[in-house]
Amino acid sequence: MQAPAPAPTIRPPSPLRLGWRALWRDLRAGELRLLMLAVLLAVAALSAVGFLADRLQGGLQRDAVQLLGGDVVIASDQATPEAFVDQARALGLAGVGTLSFPTMARADDARGGASRLVALKGVAPGYPLRGQVQTAAAPDQPGAATQGIPAPGQVWVDAPLLGALGLKVGDALWLGDAELAIARVITLEPDRGSGFMGFAPRVLMNVADLPATALVQPASRITWRFAVAGQGDAVARYTAWAQQQAQAPGVRGVRVESLESGRPEMRQTLDRAQQFLNLVALLAALLAAVAVALVARAFAARHLDGAALLRVLGQAQRGIAAAYLVEFALVGLFASLLGVLLGWVVHWVFVWLLAGLVPAGLPAASAWPALLGLGVGLTLLAAFGLPPVLQLARVPPLRVIRRDLGGIKPASAAVLLLGMAGFAALLLIVSRDWRLGLIAVGGFAVAVLLFALLAWLAVWVLRKSVRESRAPGWLVLATRQIAARPAYAVVQVSSLAVGLLALVLLVLLRTDLIASWRQATPANAPDRFVINIQPDQAEDFRALLASVGVEHYDWYPMFRGRLVAVNGKPVSAADYPDDRAQGLVEREFNLSHSLDAPAHNSITAGRWTPGEADAVSVEEGLAKTLGLKMGDTLTFDIAGMQSQARITSLRKVDWSSMRANFFVLYPLAEMPEVPITYLAAYRAPDQPGFDNALVRQFPNVTNVDLSATLAQVQGVLAQVIGAVQFLFAFTLAAGLIVLFAAVTATREERAREFAVMRALGASGRLLRQVQRAELAGVGLLAGLLASSVALVVGALLALYVFDFTWTAPLWIPLAGSIAGALLALAAGWWGLREVLRRPVVQTLREAAQ
Repeated sequence: MQAPAPAPTIRPPSPLRLGWRALWRDLRAGELRLLMLAVLLAVAALSAVGFLADRLQGGLQRDAVQLLGGDVVIASDQATPEAFVDQARALGLAGVGTLSFPTMARADDARGGASRLVALKGVAPGYPLRGQVQTAAAPDQPGAATQGIPAPGQVWVDAPLLGALGLKVGDALWLGDAELAIARVITLEPDRGSGFMGFAPRVLMNVADLPATALVQPASRITWRFAVAGQGDAVARYTAWAQQQAQAPGVRGVRVESLESGRPEMRQTLDRAQQFLNLVALLAALLAAVAVALVARAFAARHLDGAALLRVLGQAQRGIAAAYLVEFALVGLFASLLGVLLGWVVHWVFVWLLAGLVPAGLPAASAWPALLGLGVGLTLLAAFGLPPVLQLARVPPLRVIRRDLGGIKPASAAVLLLGMAGFAALLLIVSRDWRLGLIAVGGFAVAVLLFALLAWLAVWVLRKSVRESRAPGWLVLATRQIAARPAYAVVQVSSLAVGLLALVLLVLLRTDLIASWRQATPANAPDRFVINIQPDQAEDFRALLASVGVEHYDWYPMFRGRLVAVNGKPVSAADYPDDRAQGLVEREFNLSHSLDAPAHNSITAGRWTPGEADAVSVEEGLAKTLGLKMGDTLTFDIAGMQSQARITSLRKVDWSSMRANFFVLYPLAEMPEVPITYLAAYRAPDQPGFDNALVRQFPNVTNVDLSATLAQVQGVLAQVIGAVQFLFAFTLAAGLIVLFAAVTATREERAREFAVMRALGASGRLLRQVQRAELAGVGLLAGLLASSVALVVGALLALYVFDFTWTAPLWIPLAGSIAGALLALAAGWWGLREVLRRPVVQTLREAAQ
């Protein structure tokens, strides 16, 4: 008799195979859809901003050289020291020098002899080293890149100068003692900069013609600029050498210029936009973390029975944990790759929306944003998705017959803290701004704890305040539903509040940030600055403005003074190590007086007292640079007269606001002892020839046309606002996912409870009322908490990150409460509508299995 054949050994499937099968099963069942969507949105938002920032950074580094006219520029108030020229030559760098200064240009007497203050610039062959000058043959023709520089005996000019002087291309222009022919009209000068004289009409001439003008005299205020260009390593060595040399003893008035000094108004706008885009992406990632935690917990709760069955069939705990680890790793990798791909596509939308803010042809992005996006997606799942899911490996086999065993428990504090710390560290890296990252991530964490505490307190108050003997039936049942599961209620309220916090915060910040941008350069911002208005011309000048309908304009007296003493101690440039402070002490300030504080300046310290004698208000930046403080006594030399005044207030001035601003203001209506002229800043009327008529009536004034610069800045703001609003949609979607996940997290528990109520005779109408009351109450509380905290976090961000005035209205908590209730009801209708439609028998049978 043969021995029976041994029974074949049944080996459980490997974790990799089991995880792969589980992935396909759960994908087909749609259980991972919300999880993948949350990860995808977070990675897409962060990657899109990352790709944009990476390319903008590369583009700014590349295009800064065009804004400067070279890779690095040495600016000085004397002829460029030979040492700087020799060092550039020794390193094999190309170099070209320019000099510029304000002077008067005039038409030939046969053409009327009109004169105009211009910004004259002498250039040498090779200019510009970077970028291209664009010119046109006539003012009404489009510009084109022009090779070379003006020929000897010729000049290129800005179009407004032709209109002001009544000239055309080919006519003669007098500069000092030299008569030069106008050959071209300048349409773009890449290295023009944004100083006040940069707004005056430009005259570009060959430096060889400069001696014939006899304009350069020993006392002339000339700016010399020496631009260099070449290979990156050589430029870096030269820059380091030049910066060190500029600080050396005996070297005065030499600056090494960068993009920030070239175009501060564009830099500030772009920085603010980048910070807001980073904030939006951070909030999208934080919201995704909440959504992943909620969805993963619901996923684990639905798979308890399946995990218990695997244990019965012999699968080891380690194998089950490994299988779910494989499944979630594949889900995270796939969703992150899709998010990176979507982020790459979305960043092209940003490039399109911001077209013109940075010159076209941005350099290719590096791999860093893609790697960072993948890291964020996988860390997101590891920190917030895996802790509840890995508990499935510890489900006891007895759960197959005892459903009360093996429920999902809160993750250990160590696991949660480790995961959250890793995710927070990654977000701080992504934010590129530690202050922004700490306020966003830290505020988010504190808000979650605060929401949980207040939600628990609210549940306790609700349980005590509703009297079942008097309250309607639907309210009693809704209260019992919430009170029976206080932990679920706290999680639901906290999650909803977090989602609403991000949405309310972004709505408020977006509104106020855009308002501050537009307020800085509103549609009716002044586009004309007129200086040198004599006191005897003031009445006629203002009458002329009134006759053409100009009613609102800045009007200030102006006089010049040099700071000669602080607290009775004489000051000199040698007292200050900082080059900017030395320059301020050596120059004369434009001073003014006004009975009332300028409406566009804010008082940051002290008090403005109208009519206070011997008092001045100082711009806070100037005070910081010169080490001035409240109560200091300043002595100014004003046309040979000593004027002493005490600092009684400090003002914050936005120098990019296109308004009339001053370093120092006296709070007086009149100062008859000082010689003054007047300054006017206004929006030019829509009247052809008004500028020419004004110059003819007041030939001594200087009329600076800022319309082109203002249009450029306002165009930039429109593009940045479009980009901000576009990315806002990502966070809105992430917030809605959190709302949906929070509302539907207890769907199965609700289904079983409603089935029991229906079996005991409760009507569908009553249960709908109970569900609506519960959702509305949860949403109302979450909206109130979220909008209240949003006011605090928004104020911190506005003050410490975005640097604008926070003006959120106090009715926001009420509006937030109503919005929270409506959104919770909408999410509940969408996610829970099938709960009341499901047959009672089916629900009870599934609960018993």
